[in-house]
This record gives sequence, structure tokens and C-alpha cells, in this order.
Amino acid sequence: MNDAAPASNTPRRARVRAPELIGKGGWLNTGGKDYTLTDLRGRIVILDFWTFCCVNCLHVLDELRELEERHRDTVVIIGVHSPKFVHEAEHQAVVDAVERYEVEHPVLDDPELATWKQYAVRAWPTLVVIDPEGYVVAQHAGEGHAHAIETLVAELEAEHEARGTLRRGDGPYVPPEPVATDLRFPGKALRLPGGTFLVSDTTRHQLVELAADGETVLRRVGSGERGFGPGSFSEPQGLALLPDGKVAVADTVNHAIRTFDPETGEIATVAGTGKQWWQGSATSGPAREVDLSSPWDVAWWQDRLWIAMAGVHQLWTYDPATGTVEAVAGTTNEGLVDGPAAEAWFAQPSGLAAGGDRLWVADSETSAVRWLDTDLVVHTAVGTGLFDFGHRDGDAAQALLQHPLGVTALPDGSVAVSDTYNHALRRYDPATGEVTTLATDLREPSDAVLVGGEGSGDPEIVVVESARHRLTRLRLPEEAVRVESVAHRTQRAATEVGPGKLSLDVIFQAPAGQKLDLRYGPSTRLLVSSTPPELLASGDGADTDLSRDLVLADGVTEGVLHVSAMAASCDDDPAIEYPACHVHQQDWGVPVRVVEGGTGRLALVLAGMDEASAE
Repeated sequence: MNDAAPASNTPRRARVRAPELIGKGGWLNTGGKDYTLTDLRGRIVILDFWTFCCVNCLHVLDELRELEERHRDTVVIIGVHSPKFVHEAEHQAVVDAVERYEVEHPVLDDPELATWKQYAVRAWPTLVVIDPEGYVVAQHAGEGHAHAIETLVAELEAEHEARGTLRRGDGPYVPPEPVATDLRFPGKALRLPGGTFLVSDTTRHQLVELAADGETVLRRVGSGERGFGPGSFSEPQGLALLPDGKVAVADTVNHAIRTFDPETGEIATVAGTGKQWWQGSATSGPAREVDLSSPWDVAWWQDRLWIAMAGVHQLWTYDPATGTVEAVAGTTNEGLVDGPAAEAWFAQPSGLAAGGDRLWVADSETSAVRWLDTDLVVHTAVGTGLFDFGHRDGDAAQALLQHPLGVTALPDGSVAVSDTYNHALRRYDPATGEVTTLATDLREPSDAVLVGGEGSGDPEIVVVESARHRLTRLRLPEEAVRVESVAHRTQRAATEVGPGKLSLDVIFQAPAGQKLDLRYGPSTRLLVSSTPPELLASGDGADTDLSRDLVLADGVTEGVLHVSAMAASCDDDPAIEYPACHVHQQDWGVPVRVVEGGTGRLALVLAGMDEASAE
């Protein structure tokens, strides 16, 4: 234990030395230098275990920006990139992601999850705090922990300043050299009535209008600086033409829907407050008064603007006639469950396309194409769940995609799929139930726009090649491209559990100076399900207790436990008239293998002290 008492009354557990940082991909944002924890001794180190497909990880990147700037002389944040998808293990893809999301701290590329395993991490995102002497002092899974970490950092600064073990100064971050291109990681595109293209230039926080050739820049819209002011965007994505001629913009990191008037150039906010939606917030009401969460795409369908709300795994609508928003499909639970819209599960919906009586959805984390019918029932066309992906054509029941971000309705009733992590354009035909490949050798295609084919020549499709920073025009082939089939599963070691009873404990320790918010009843929630559903004989469903006894069914030897936990804590100081409250939440997908002699307890840390407390 420390000789000096910590600055708060929070009890500290036995200190655990932080394992070394290792990763075959090497270091980014350090000017070519490799680092060890010894090099960082004297600094407060925050490890951010993330992967760039994960919207929750992107939320945490944004949560940490202010803390990173305020404590730049004492805190070193290190992103440990730990891939879920095969594409995310490619080094260049990580390099691209670090620039795309403006990560301004060192990143360790760990394609084989070596450091992930050393720290016994189970979920994206996970934050681990290491004190200036090299000991793990806290671990937090999920979002919403910035306030707690800010408090802990201030405590560690005071403690180690007094001990003489705090070292201030410049950190190891070295920004990469900027690259001059007209577009930088564009997200989505829209063809305007005059034949030009409007593109969301995501990393530059702008919209760009290109001529009909898809190359010549006509104008840029927005300040180019991250912000929520009248002329600013923050990582804009989806675009949709509204009946009044304005363009709806999914202003993703601002958690808002904006409009752009191509005639006047005016930018306005029509939905969202600029703040992120959390569990317990309103899910309907006046559009400017309801929080949103990472809207990724928009589409006009059935006289409303539909919103792919990637941050909460739902579809919402905005009605310009009434000025209201409403959550329509999805429960906020992450997964693939069809049925009535209010009961369906999505996983980071990121692309929308209106196709007659269907609203097509690119459900990225399940590598799926889904659709909503006019009776508000959700169906799956392609995809099986969170952990299976690949590149396989043929019957839709067996076909595989890899993290698609875009869908485009075609005139014949089929849909083109921007199969992002397969670097391909795919097609699903409802008439035949077949999936084919239209084009390969693209680079992270994130959207596509149909041109021609309506009395104006043969149909062509313009693809947003996000990682090549350009639009690419393709002629739709009469025959599909032949591609060798490949299938993958998420590569994470399964936890060996014993048959029968399994005790599940989600560990949550309210941060220093806070307590559980019990003013309106229980402030915690735990939801459990499994893939396959037959894995659990009992214990699935929702409740408020963060501990639960599960019973594994006889005859099922492996599967995935899906665990979703939430806890709300508030400032614990009677002198504060209006205490600030904070929501902590996380979803886990835990692969398990049932073996004799396996563990009878599964502990997951939502927020608490060092990892030793969870074992």
C-alpha cells in the first residue's frame, strides 16, 4: 500500500503492477519511437482498449478529449487497438482509423490481443488507469466514466506531487504529417437535383459539393473545425434530401440532425441538443429538446426522416411537420433479433435506404442487412449475429458480410451493400434470395449513389471509397464477380465454465465522492441473453440486481453470453444543492466453453479498482 494516504476516503486494494505493453503492430503517433511503461514512469497513464468499428469506443475517444487537454502535462493516454474484425487487424486500417477519428495520443497496434489478454480485458471499450509508480489503480468498462477518471486523476496528481513521484512535462504524442487531398475519409454521398454530389467530408468536419464528374470541388460547407456552432459540424455522416429541397445531415459526434439549404447555404439544427442520449432520457418529444446518440445515416421514407441511431442500436424518426422525434425500432440492446419494431434488436445501424415498401438497414456490428416493412416489422435478409462474418456469396441464409456501413436501393428492387471491411460492393436480390459481389478492390466503401438508368444511359453507381478519399464510378455488371468464399468468427479466447450453475457478478464501485442514485428506485440494470438461446436454461432476461445465478443447459457446449449492465451514480455531498449524476453502461459478449472443472463464477468489471478485485 502507499505510505501516504490517498486524497479521498476511497479504500485502495492491494496494488497490482501494470503488465508491459506489447503489440506486433507497433506504435503510432510517437514519431516512430516504441515505449515501455518504464519510459512513462512518473506520469498517470490511461490505457484505452478500443477497436475502430465500435461506436462506444468512439464515444470514449470524445469523452477523453477534454481530460486529455486539461491534464496534458501529467496524463498520458495510450490507445491499445484490439481488433474485433479481421480487417481491423490490418496495420494500415489502424493507421487510417487513428487519423480518421483524430486520435491525438499514442496508439499501440495490438492485432493479436496480447496486451488485451495481459490486462484480462473482456469488453470494448475498457479504460485502465495506472499510477505514476506503475500500478493499476482503476478499471472501467464502457462509457460514461470521464467524470470518475477526472476525479481520480486529480487525486493521483495531489498524492504523487506530495510524494515526489509525479513527473510533469510534454507527453510522447507526435502528430503525423498532414496529407493534402480534396476529401479526407468521406462518409456518405447524395446526388443533388442538379446532378452534382454532396459528400460528408467526415474527418474535416465539412460537407463538400462536387461537380457531376465526382471530382471537381465546387464548394465547401462548414468551418472545417469540430464544433456545434451555426457553421460547424463534428464528423458528419449521412445525408438525405428532404421534400422542401433542404438536405438533412446526420451530424454524428454532435448527436444532432442538421439541415443544409443548397440555395442559401444556411445550416440549421432541427433535432438533438448536442448532448449524448443516455438510458433514462426521453425517447420522444420536441426534436430540439431530446438528446440523440451518434446518428450515422438518414433516409426519407413514409413521410418521415428515418435516423440510424448507431449509438443506441435503434431507428428513430424525425417528423418535420410536427417538429418531433421518436424512437421507433430497437430496444437499445445490441444484437440481432427480428420481429415487431419495438421488440427488435439492432447492432450499430449505420446505413439506410428507402426502397418502396422497405427501409433497408446496414446493421454493421452484426454484419447484416436488415429491413423494416410498412407494418413496422423488422426482418433480416443477410447476417446471423455479432460474431460471424466473412465474404461468402450465394444463398442469403449462408452468405456473409463484414461490417457493412451502407445500403443503396436499386431500381429492380434489389439492394447494393457497401461491404466496408471486405472492400467490396455486394448485392442482395430479394427475388432470388441470392447475394453476389458486384466489385472488389475498393477501400472501405461506406456508401454508394445510383446514377443513370432512368432514360439517361446505362445505370452506374458512384461508391464512396472512404479510405481512398474519393468517389469511384462503376458500371453495374451484368454478371457477378466471382470471389473465393471466406468465413470468420471473432477471435477471442473462450472462458471455460463448468456445467450447470454459473454465478454472474457485474462489479460496480461508485467513483470517489459519488453514490448510487436511489432517489427514484433501483439505479442499476442487468440484462442477460445468449447465443444460441438454448445455452441458458435459466437466468436470462432483465432485472435490477447486478449479480445473478445462471443455469447452463445440458448438451450445449459453447456459445456467447450477452450481458448489458447500467449503473447511475450521483455526487455524494449534502452541500451540493443539485448533484451531478452520471450513467455508466456497457455491453459484453463473452464467449464461453462448457467443460468439467471450469469456473463457476463470471465476474465483469463495470467500474471498480484494479483487475485483481474481479478475479
